[in-house]
Amino acid sequence: MTDYNSSPDILTISGLTKYFGGLCAVRDFDLSLKPCDLNGLIGPNGAGKTTVFNMISGLYLSTSGDVIFQGENLFGLEPFEITRRGIGRTFQNIRLFPNLSVLDNVCIAYHPHSGYGMTDAIFRSKKYATKEKELVEQAQDFLAIFDLENIQDELAKNLPYGEQRRVEIARALACNPRLLLLDEPAAGMNPREIVNLMDLIHFIHDRFDLTILLIEHQMRVVMGICQSITVMDFGEVIARGTPSEIQNNPQVIEAYLGKGVANVS
Repeated sequence: MTDYNSSPDILTISGLTKYFGGLCAVRDFDLSLKPCDLNGLIGPNGAGKTTVFNMISGLYLSTSGDVIFQGENLFGLEPFEITRRGIGRTFQNIRLFPNLSVLDNVCIAYHPHSGYGMTDAIFRSKKYATKEKELVEQAQDFLAIFDLENIQDELAKNLPYGEQRRVEIARALACNPRLLLLDEPAAGMNPREIVNLMDLIHFIHDRFDLTILLIEHQMRVVMGICQSITVMDFGEVIARGTPSEIQNNPQVIEAYLGKGVANVS
């Protein structure tokens, strides 16, 4: 029996496989991340990247394989249970509550740690009032870290796209994760927003001592911030390495641009 607690890795994935009916979306995916790694997961559309994220975060139950986080196998756990164990994530499509304020969106992330029960909330007890005040103050302090305090009362739907992404990442971090999964954070951003996003990812990586795994199609982001990169194609890992190694890997070039281009290279 494997002793998962002996591993220095914060995340160890082995043999992760997912079938949808007769279709194999991910096959024998392996990955190890150490504390404070900043790694990229890339590949053409349909390669299986988001399916991997969905299995790590509990949205999909894997067909086989293990996801070991901080020594614990996450198989079969619900998404909220995995979040409580220290994994936060964002999504390809922003999933803020559009008709709630920026402050309320972040406060929601704190509620699992609010310290009061349903009875307190229903009867608006003194404990409820005290804990809610503390929760709001915590959220406001957190927004200040991200320079979002000046828009805390704005409805999420009224923010520019780049600011919505910033709020979504802040909300994920308010769950106090040790591992942050970012699913295409630069999608839909203009060049200025992309530069700001790269600065933000560097900031949160250093400020919170986080391990970060990100899916991204913007090679400027991946090559500019990631320490190492895993490449998928047709549900399988085809390459791993540093950004420079990946840029010059013929198999990666073929996956993105076609066999003829890889041969010319």
